[in-house]
Amino acid sequence: MNRAATAPSLPVPGIRWGDYPERDDDGDRRTAWRLLPASPRRYLGALETVRQQAARWRNKSEQTFTDARHGVQAELVRDGMTPLAVARCCGYVVEAARRALGLAAYDSQILAALAMLDNHLAEMATGEGKSLAAALAAAVGALAGMPVHVLTANDYLVARDAETFQPLYRLLGLGAAAVLAGQSADLRRAAYAQPIAYVTASELAFDYLRDRLFHGTGRPALQRRANALADARAGRPLLRGLCMAVIDEADNILIDEAQVPLVLSRERVDPNARAFLWQAFALSGKLAEPEDFVHLRGERRVLLTDAGRERIAQLAERLQPVWKNTQHREDTIVSALTARHVFQRDRDYVVGPNPDPKAPPGDEVRIVDAVSGRIAEGRKWSRGLHALVAIKENVRVDAELETLAQITFQRFFRRYHRCGGMSGTLQESRAELRELYRLPIVCVPLRQPSRRRQLPTRVFADDAARWPAVVARVRTLRALDRPVLIGTDSVADSLALSRLLAEARIPHTVLNANNDLQEARIVELAGRAAQVTVSTNMAGRGTDIHLDGQALQAGGLHVLCCQHNASRRHDRQLAGRSGRQGEPGSSEAWLSLASPRFTLTASGRLLAAAMRWSLRGGEVRWPARLLDTLWRLGQRGDEARQARRRGLVCRQEREAERQMSFAAPE
Repeated sequence: MNRAATAPSLPVPGIRWGDYPERDDDGDRRTAWRLLPASPRRYLGALETVRQQAARWRNKSEQTFTDARHGVQAELVRDGMTPLAVARCCGYVVEAARRALGLAAYDSQILAALAMLDNHLAEMATGEGKSLAAALAAAVGALAGMPVHVLTANDYLVARDAETFQPLYRLLGLGAAAVLAGQSADLRRAAYAQPIAYVTASELAFDYLRDRLFHGTGRPALQRRANALADARAGRPLLRGLCMAVIDEADNILIDEAQVPLVLSRERVDPNARAFLWQAFALSGKLAEPEDFVHLRGERRVLLTDAGRERIAQLAERLQPVWKNTQHREDTIVSALTARHVFQRDRDYVVGPNPDPKAPPGDEVRIVDAVSGRIAEGRKWSRGLHALVAIKENVRVDAELETLAQITFQRFFRRYHRCGGMSGTLQESRAELRELYRLPIVCVPLRQPSRRRQLPTRVFADDAARWPAVVARVRTLRALDRPVLIGTDSVADSLALSRLLAEARIPHTVLNANNDLQEARIVELAGRAAQVTVSTNMAGRGTDIHLDGQALQAGGLHVLCCQHNASRRHDRQLAGRSGRQGEPGSSEAWLSLASPRFTLTASGRLLAAAMRWSLRGGEVRWPARLLDTLWRLGQRGDEARQARRRGLVCRQEREAERQMSFAAPE
């Protein structure tokens, strides 16, 4: 039998897969045995093959090496993504990286690339070289003929990585481009036409929605061609399908932001609707808790009481006819109460001018992403909530948005034919990643043993007791020339601590959503000796802090975590800023009984009450191991509840998808 005839077909645009390949996310991606936990040992044979192939090409001339590319590529296309063909091609790419970039790939980077090419997620510690691992995987996939999308955390990293690895791709005869926010449709289409496109997850998902809405890419191919002939102005789709994705910070996208609705919308100017929102906000100020409404602080939502519903009906009795609709009236009042009592400035959002030169002048409400701590560019709360928050802050109220199409990441990434990724923290979510995305985890060993020291957890009565202790701790560490990174929960916390440090005359920099445009510069300086950086969870992802010689000699970076993260992954992300690549470093967590974890749930309040009995000098005097165990148990419970909720939402979305097909407006 012809070997080419039995080779698995690669998902590429063409006759076999259509001009826009994508999967139906109802089907299983793997058979059951492929979902078992994977060991890096399964790739040791392939790693040896990669090393042998790279050594084989090392002494070849530039011309010989370049001429051999077509043969390597032809073998991969002929045999498909078989382990042997992938390993041989990866060896060629490893040698190309050495020639083009002067980078000798470590075994850990090659193992991660092999895992991603095998449709796995690789847990790879911070500082181990994830960018090069992603480039190796992307290059092999592109040589196989598949359009490859490399997903990174933000536009800065998109532009940086696309430029950094251009020499590698050029040597391999491949093109690569960056897709950035604000680019025209023509520029985006040209970037996606390259074999490799670097892009953020949100930009990619929105472009996918635009294709489905304006080009009907979810419809049968014949119908798409008929529509294209009928409307030549529509042009070609932006993407070339969902063939292969390489996802950096995979747990952030696939878990933390899995349910964030990505809504493609357009502005709808309606003076009557705007007046209705102003009236709703004014009426919400006349309602009292707990008589008219109940604020469920643990769930961050508001419920009307029966008395509150009657009160609203009385207040709206003489208003316009739109107020006669009971459901609409009560839903809008709940949104107004949410804006008034639930959402907080400098925690959920900031108020300030938009740095985009195309944005209207004046201050506006800008959402802070709860996970990354960065400004969620282009994101707005729906159903009038964003406008109600703007009314609360007395800033510009933007036009209301009309939804055209929407999707979530947990539905979007299931539609890729081939998908791999990596992150420094995946193990805690391995069961959910297998269930929702059919993506097993491979833990890549450290290149050098970790030298980071984990110091005991401390718990304080409140921030009034904790922040002065933090200032004293920083002063001690600076005297030793140790750089210090302090993680805080919110913009407000970072500013409060900054004021105390300023009063103590301790030089420092602040990294939060108010100055995220300076992130690269602030992170670049954070590794200098005696440098103090106060940050929200922005410093937990997508950043490498490089230490100078004096800082290394002093003991490396010290991370002081004052965050109350609901997930153990986020604690590990922040702690992972120190002790990278075998460097010295240390980390510790300082918590407060006034945090939401201890005040918003019955179990948290009970635990806090027990701890208060042992307060001495504003600090809980329990054994550090007991404090850490109790904290981790609480996080495990939160993780399990969130995982169940995401699974339920995914099943509901898939059921809704089955019941009604996607239809673009005529």
